[in-house]
Amino acid sequence: MGHRLSKIYTKTGDKGETGLADGRRVAKNHPRVEAIGELDTLNSHLGLLLADLAEQEVTWPKLSEISAVLAPCQHRLFDLGGELAMPDYQALQEGEVERLEVAIDHWNEELGPLRNFILPGGSRLVALAHVCRSLARNAERRCQQLNAEEPLRPVGMAYVNRLSDLLFVAARLIARRQGIDEVLWQAAEKPTP
Repeated sequence: MGHRLSKIYTKTGDKGETGLADGRRVAKNHPRVEAIGELDTLNSHLGLLLADLAEQEVTWPKLSEISAVLAPCQHRLFDLGGELAMPDYQALQEGEVERLEVAIDHWNEELGPLRNFILPGGSRLVALAHVCRSLARNAERRCQQLNAEEPLRPVGMAYVNRLSDLLFVAARLIARRQGIDEVLWQAAEKPTP
């Protein structure tokens, strides 16, 4: 896949442009670069969530299933970023979207229906999963923005969408497996007349 980095700085981006793997130079705020950046941000935070999950698995062994499902997502996000950097490159497969859907359905069986709006919190792990979920939505919006200008493969769009759903369900499952109550939204009191 493309070039391997042997030198970290090249000084070619000092004037606000960056190179894509196909040789094109684009502005650093080009929608393609924005989408790649949002995927990278999501991937970084997902790495933080996975590191914290690994630390907590000693106390809560049932968290290891969540890690096992989420760990491959880092690699697939990198694949998707590669597709955006090299528009002719295709790495992400439809089976990856299906893998996320199977996990969502399986975890939802354990959780049961959601009866209230929930807020990020309850534990650091739950909050981190929600941070990742919201970053997945950011990445999805950036990909949609790029897609409006330069059509992308539907599988990438579907993957980021399902990943945000998976992270929402993972946040709920983490709370359940940690024995922590979810933080339920409470409507503001109506002003008295």
